Amino acid sequence: MPSTSGCSDSDPKPREVFAKLITKHGTVVVVVDQPASIGALPLAVARDAGCQVAYLPRLTMLQIADLYPGEAKTDARDAFIIADAAHAMPHTLRAIELEDETVAEREMIVGFDDDLAGEVTRVANRLRGLLTQVHPHVERVVGPRIQHPAVLTLLKRFGSPAQIRKAERPRMVTLIRPKAPRMAERLIGDIFTALDEQTVVVPGTDAAALVVPASPPPSSQSSASAESSPPGSRNCWSTTLFPRP
Repeated sequence: MPSTSGCSDSDPKPREVFAKLITKHGTVVVVVDQPASIGALPLAVARDAGCQVAYLPRLTMLQIADLYPGEAKTDARDAFIIADAAHAMPHTLRAIELEDETVAEREMIVGFDDDLAGEVTRVANRLRGLLTQVHPHVERVVGPRIQHPAVLTLLKRFGSPAQIRKAERPRMVTLIRPKAPRMAERLIGDIFTALDEQTVVVPGTDAAALVVPASPPPSSQSSASAESSPPGSRNCWSTTLFPRP
């Protein structure tokens, strides 16, 4: 009953070991303590080679490890503890069913989805922070819609409130109308109204004109879905694997 802690991550080597064990012992049970990460490949190879597979829950393994002498954390020690526990305390093992692997796959996808959502939120907050620093009145207008394609197009072309002020209103309306046909004129009007509420240029405005256009977009949601969302709502799932309402 071998443990695969520290097992090579290449396919042929564990397959060769499993084949020899099956030839010598007949029934072979492969036990790991991390079935969804470093142990995934050895388990797949073991199952394909005809071995039974199981895992020793990590918390259970750590509790059992306290019964063994030494405190060094090494692959060899972990492998010995897993194998010895499998022999002496088989009731501590958990079977690995195909359903468990499906759950592991879904957890991986959802975890990646959450990471993307977190990145979207981080970038959106960063853009809002930059706008708040150089022109809080403009941020109050575009901030709640920071993930709207029209706003992103505007910020990509005109990186700072100062550059927006220099542009012509009809040109800006024409620029964003394909992204927001129903609110293009209203949005541009609100932005210029906000621009008039600040009479000074805050230090850092010129730097914002460089940083904002270079920032990755925090969203790629459709203009229809964004335009229908109320101000302040953040559909930060638009770039992820599972769009959410």
